[in-house]
Amino acid sequence: MSEHQIVSFISLVGFLILVGAGFRARDVGWKRGFFLAGAWAGIFAVVILFIDMVR
Repeated sequence: MSEHQIVSFISLVGFLILVGAGFRARDVGWKRGFFLAGAWAGIFAVVILFIDMVR
């Protein structure tokens, strides 16, 4: 692994810890959390496909 990949991996782990802490603070369960993650992934996929079609 290069040092850029290590920094990227560490930041990814940190972001996941922050997201997990946010879900826990708001009492979001696993089922609801996966639903929200899927919804956001779908929104980003639609936006990326739209931008690709327009380009």
